[in-house]
Amino acid sequence: MATEIKAPTFPESVAEGSVAAWHKKAGDSVERDELIVEIETDKVVLEVLAPEAGVLAEVLAEEGETVESEQVLGRIGEGKAESGGKAKKADATADKQSDAKADKPAAGGGKQHEVKAPTFPESIQEGTVASWNKQVGDAVKRDEVLAEIETDKVVLEVVAPADGALTEIRAEEGSQVESEAVLALFTEGAGGSADTSADETPAASADDGAGDEKVGDKILAPAARKMLAEHDLDVSAIQGTGKGGRILKEDVQKAVKDGTAKKTAKPAAGAPKVAAAAPAVEGERPEKRVPMSRLRQTIAKRLVQAQQTAAMLTTYNEVDMSAVMALRAQYKDTFAKTHDVKLGFMGFFVKAASEALKRFPDVNASIDGTDIVYHGYQDIGVAVSTDRGLVVPVLRDTDSMKIADVEKGIVDFGKRARDGKLGIDEMQGGTFTITNGGTFGSLMSTPIINPPQTAILGMHKIQERPMAVNGKVEIRPMMYLAVSYDHRMIDGKDAVQFLVTIKALLEDPSRLLLDI
Repeated sequence: MATEIKAPTFPESVAEGSVAAWHKKAGDSVERDELIVEIETDKVVLEVLAPEAGVLAEVLAEEGETVESEQVLGRIGEGKAESGGKAKKADATADKQSDAKADKPAAGGGKQHEVKAPTFPESIQEGTVASWNKQVGDAVKRDEVLAEIETDKVVLEVVAPADGALTEIRAEEGSQVESEAVLALFTEGAGGSADTSADETPAASADDGAGDEKVGDKILAPAARKMLAEHDLDVSAIQGTGKGGRILKEDVQKAVKDGTAKKTAKPAAGAPKVAAAAPAVEGERPEKRVPMSRLRQTIAKRLVQAQQTAAMLTTYNEVDMSAVMALRAQYKDTFAKTHDVKLGFMGFFVKAASEALKRFPDVNASIDGTDIVYHGYQDIGVAVSTDRGLVVPVLRDTDSMKIADVEKGIVDFGKRARDGKLGIDEMQGGTFTITNGGTFGSLMSTPIINPPQTAILGMHKIQERPMAVNGKVEIRPMMYLAVSYDHRMIDGKDAVQFLVTIKALLEDPSRLLLDI
């Protein structure tokens, strides 16, 4: 007799959930109380355990489907798992191939390993193979980066389990992978060659050019080709450091960083082109279609969600930056020697915002359903722009941080964000956000709230303008400030006074030291 697997009883505040992940497939044997499926709601991830031991006979709610409280998700039958099982044919085939390879002596005579994707956090269901830094046959050292997995939040690195070489790549660039999925096979002690037994196709080495493309007199690795296409760069301006002058992803990154990379000129008829996710259309009106990254998809989803769910309003003011700029000019050299970091403007803004948040706790609060959550600390997110999109790492307990600590934290965040090395935990849990459009020349903008926060501060370009000072016209360095806030939580009076407080603290920085 089949036993029903039901969704948990959801709390009153949760109307429905979605099937996040099945940990078993039809035909798999399960033990009583073994985790079998996860249901994701708008608040938590709920685990569903097997009510009885047996075999998962039927899945009624597939991953991604919306389910209600106590809905039947599947059924467990009696007996043992069928050999192979309908839902496991593909996996069984892959396992047989893996076993067959394992039975044979590995290239170089070493032990063979499965290279797996990292264990993704609960909030991430899958990722995309962004790039392979090594190809089949390339010699690598233990802990050297083999591949990068891009999720909707961060880029995760997959490293070599030992000294050796890749003998097979199972997940090509651009393919979707789940947590702990097998990406490749790796052999200890191998390098420069792979298993070439008579009944298998010889594995290609780096010198064989597996996946490479020749453009003119340049040889491009797949990851480098993808980056050149995404940024529309001229391959002739890139110098390769790989074997035989092969252009690697790192070469493209270095050229972009050094400023030696050039944009691709309009190609002449018959000229070689760099392959992209979708080719550019030749002619007077060229177009290029590329898939949206997971990070960009998530950014788009969250921004639209913020505008649809919050009663968002923006208030503006302007701040005279004369005092901050004079203080910075006076102490910047001493500050740099003492703290080994440059004195910027963001440190002043973070400290001013921290003090203002203490005085206006509503601005530092968040909304959770029909509850208001007041935070007794200030964790400020600082928006950082990268090639992959905007990320918001969080500075913790900014009230107790010194300006030097803030500046060091921001420099570190910026570097690691551009390298894709920020951790997921570093971008979660902020109570307030600051974004600086002025670095790109923005004079004024309306920032969008970062849910579940209730406010965000927008900084802008410093511009000299004629101002009336004590009845006289003076040229002052002025910056427009904008605070977008959720009117469901914050009254207009509090939002305006919050911004006026930041203005007062910045125009007289001694207030930050005297706490007045």
